[in-house]
Formats: sequence, structure tokens, C-alpha cells
Amino acid sequence: MIPKETILASAKKTILSESEAITKLVDFVNDDFVKTVEIIYNSSGRLVVTGIGKSAIIAQKIVATLNSTGTPSLFLHASEAIHGDLGMVQPGDVVICISKSGNSPEIKVLVPLLKRFGNKLVAITGNTTSFLGKEADYVLNTYVESEACPNNLAPTNSTTAQLVMGDALAVCLMEMRNFTAEDFAKYHPGGALGKKLLLRVGDMLDTTHKPIVAPDSNIKTVIVEISEKRLGVTAVVDQEKVIGIITDGDIRRMLNKTETISGLVAKDIMTVNPKTIKSTDMVSDALNILEDFSITQLVVVDNGEYKGVIHLHDILKEGIV
Repeated sequence: MIPKETILASAKKTILSESEAITKLVDFVNDDFVKTVEIIYNSSGRLVVTGIGKSAIIAQKIVATLNSTGTPSLFLHASEAIHGDLGMVQPGDVVICISKSGNSPEIKVLVPLLKRFGNKLVAITGNTTSFLGKEADYVLNTYVESEACPNNLAPTNSTTAQLVMGDALAVCLMEMRNFTAEDFAKYHPGGALGKKLLLRVGDMLDTTHKPIVAPDSNIKTVIVEISEKRLGVTAVVDQEKVIGIITDGDIRRMLNKTETISGLVAKDIMTVNPKTIKSTDMVSDALNILEDFSITQLVVVDNGEYKGVIHLHDILKEGIV
């Protein structure tokens, strides 16, 4: 059995090897990088990222990052490109080709075709004197001295360097586009950030099952309404205006203090002037109010009209924190 210390030492060695390889990339960022960012930013087309083998996998991740940060991009597998998929490349598109060696057979076939189409070609390669390096309009150098693999074979440091160079491009383009958190949320509507920045109170309301009682409703009616609507609260509404709320906590406190509930009605135990929010307000704003006042429900009112109740648990279920 391999000792624990040996496993830990191997892991730490790999991490340090990759971090050192990435650090050295700083010295390779030059005018070609600047020009690459500029042509992508000013392009009327899309950004096409291609590669073969492990570089193709890195290309897919770079495309995902670019698309989610405001740069329209698509992935083109270098092998499939020379068997029909080259039609994906349109005039005006900028092409990034990723290859550690820059001399793989597929790359040697693909590059001349791309050049013939007149598309600007950017190389991300660890071999600037390779076929790809010489043919590209711009070269982003991702040279690494060796792989983290003990046999110096498995792509490790080299693919990490490619990925980091892609991230550097994406971040530069984000900054040039003034890409904000709100913009990011538009491309991630299903994520926690997207929901936090885009989801409004009205989006979460079940207006057909809003808890409501009249001021003179007896306590049994109040308890049944709270129980059936399952929000732990009911609004007390008089002439279509919310005049108070009753929570399940109010019911418990009433029962502790009162010998008999006979004759009691909703207005006798309600809390007046409850905290409210509009349906057009952001759910994140509702969460802030709930946290600030240590409450679990908010009454939703639009221009005096009672719309329903939003509950803390429902907000947390959406992953908004």
C-alpha cells in the first residue's frame, strides 16, 4: 500500500509544478496578445476555437467561458473541421487554434484552409516555431519546460497553461465590454447569481392561494387559513386593504395568554403595519428585509392591492443567499 505521505507529496509536487508553469506565462504576454484581444473585440463575426486531443477539451472550456462573459464563440473540432464542419467558419470570424506542438497532422491540414478563407488566425501553442506558430497571424505562447507527469508525457502543465491563456483573453474582453454582474446574470438565469439579480418577488408568488381573512373572522377561521395556505401567516384585509397580519407565532402566544378564544376575532390578535414589499421588487431585496427584521414572511402589496405573501424558505430554496 502506498504511504499517505507519498500521495500527499505527489499531489503537492503536481500543484507546484503547474503553478510555476502558469507564473512563467506572464513573460509571454506581449503585443500579439494585445492585438488578439483587439481583433476579437472589433470583430463583426464570432470567435471560433479549435483544437485536437486534450487541446480540444481545453478549447471547449474556453468557448464556454467566453460565451458566458459576452463574447459569442463556438467550438470546432479540428478533426471534424476537415471532414465537413469547416462550414461553421464564416467570413469575419476570428479563429483560435490550440495545439501544444503546433505540428499535428490535423492542424497542418486545417490551417491552410483557414488561411485561404481569409479569417484571422490566432495560435495558442507551446512551440512558436511550429507550423501553426509560423502560419498564424498572432501567436500566444504557452510554452512549458515540462509536464507535471513523471514521464513528461501526459498533458498537464501544458493544458493548464492553455486554459489560463484563454481565461486571460476572456477577462480582458470582459473588461473592454464593461461586462457587469448583471450582464453575467443574463447568461446564467438558472444559477444562484442569475436568480439573485433577475428574480422578482412577483415571479415567486402564488396569487391563487394567498392567505387572507377579514378583521372579524373568528380564531378557528384564522387557524384554518394559516394551516391550509402553509405559509405560517395570513393577511388581515379590510375593504381590500391590508390592515395587519397574523402569524402562527401570534396564535401560539394568544393561546398561552388566553383561557378561552371564544369571542376573539382576527383584529384582536393581529400585528398592525406589517412589513410589505412590491411584486416588482427584487427577491434579493425581500431577503434583505427579512434578515434585517428577523422575520420569515413579507406581505406583497402593489398600489394598496394585496398580492400575496413571500416566505423566507421559498427564497432559500431558490439558492438566493
